[in-house]
Amino acid sequence: MNTQNFQTKKFFLYARKSTDTEERQVRSIDDQIAELKELTKKENLEIAKIFIEKQTAKEPGRPIFNEMLSRIEKNEAEGILAWHPDRLARNSVDGGKIIWLLDIEKLKELKFPTFWFENTPQGKFMLQIAFGQSKYYVDNLSENIKRGIRQKLKNGLWPQMAPLGYLNDKNTKSIIVDKSKVKLIKKSFELYSTGNYSLRRLCETINDLGLLGRKQKKLGIANYQYFLKNPFYCGLIRYNNELYEGKHEPIIAKKLFDKVQEVMESKSKPNKKKPKYFVFRGFIRCAECGCLITAETQKGHNYYHCTKRKTKCFQKYVREEELTKQINQSIQKVSLPNNWTKNMIAELEKEKSLKIQSSESFTQNLKEKISVINGKLERLMNAYLENAVSLPEYQENKNNLVQQKQILKDKVAAFEQKRGNWFEPAIRFVNEAKSAEILTKSRNLEEKKDFLKKLGSNFQILNQKLVFDFKNPFKILADAEPRCKRGEAENSSCINWRKGRDLNSRCLAAYLLSKQAH
Repeated sequence: MNTQNFQTKKFFLYARKSTDTEERQVRSIDDQIAELKELTKKENLEIAKIFIEKQTAKEPGRPIFNEMLSRIEKNEAEGILAWHPDRLARNSVDGGKIIWLLDIEKLKELKFPTFWFENTPQGKFMLQIAFGQSKYYVDNLSENIKRGIRQKLKNGLWPQMAPLGYLNDKNTKSIIVDKSKVKLIKKSFELYSTGNYSLRRLCETINDLGLLGRKQKKLGIANYQYFLKNPFYCGLIRYNNELYEGKHEPIIAKKLFDKVQEVMESKSKPNKKKPKYFVFRGFIRCAECGCLITAETQKGHNYYHCTKRKTKCFQKYVREEELTKQINQSIQKVSLPNNWTKNMIAELEKEKSLKIQSSESFTQNLKEKISVINGKLERLMNAYLENAVSLPEYQENKNNLVQQKQILKDKVAAFEQKRGNWFEPAIRFVNEAKSAEILTKSRNLEEKKDFLKKLGSNFQILNQKLVFDFKNPFKILADAEPRCKRGEAENSSCINWRKGRDLNSRCLAAYLLSKQAH
């Protein structure tokens, strides 16, 4: 009897399972190995080595699979054990390698508990069909997933996990605002848009206020950079470099998002060594030659003077303490007593209740523009589907139109929110004038500078004196003359702000109303 026919055959056992969606129902690796070991007992096979791989087979390049084939070429085993042909290959390259090794007889046998294979032309043909079916399943599933994602995006729905500040609502299958985080997300955009915050400082500031990421983990600098660049927060969805209109509630306006992008881009440029910071430098000019006023420190004091870069200038320096004193005097000119502010606010609210009226023509005009853009988007889509425009042209034009539409939608939302509330700027002005007296006594020079910019423009220094043009409505406080007469309430030039009584507060309220009405 020839004992060689009963000699044990050496096989490599290969078990694979990826975490891809389409393979969630595939048996675990332990189950595969257990079933394959049962097969070795039935077939009297010897397992030379067990190869375990946790990687998708959609694309070629699996390192453990390639190592196994390399060792087969070295005649270390004559066959492969696997649970099914789709464990070996789901792409044409790896499937072709298996067929080729069978053709050159480096690989003599394949054993599967769930698939019959014989190393004959018919067997290899059936194996190729099995590999082809596996590839078709992957390709078809991938296309179905992509089609579903495209449909979601077209409907304004985000197809993935909700970004920070939002939650996935399982009941409605939509994305809703996370009320516990929305205020801090909005605060992050607002602070960074000022340009006064680096990403590190923003991260430290907002983290201290209690903003946490998933699983209640602290956010890092990269997390802030990521969500500050995400247009999702202003109502847009960016997917594969293409913008879509989102149906989710925006946390910020498009204008604020664009401002943040500008600040981030400017901060990405190489930083030069920053000079010493002087509060009042950079926005005041010399009245004689027009050059900017610069500053320097001498003997513990800050001095402001002309740079004298254009021509010879005879203007002298002014010390920071003296400049601050003059700023306080300017702020004092627009201060209002408490009893005035009380009467004026009451007058404004009274007028507001009488004069609020809708402006449907304005919103209708915006909505018509939005409708025009919708038509352009539809025509652009049809042109792309008919191959009249290329994909890059389609994406570029679509992105521009979507952004234009979002800006118009922001305008409509802002107008509808503020419609009838135009008196708010007037109320704010009155309260600012009320706080002016307190500000003159403050030591915070930054606050003084910010308030000064609200008061006027064209700031200059002439003969060591600060001069500038007051803006309305602060101008009517600064330039008031004692000429107020009853019946001339709406004439700003006739108001006696300092010496009058209730009439003066009514005059100012009437003036503010007349300005806001226009």
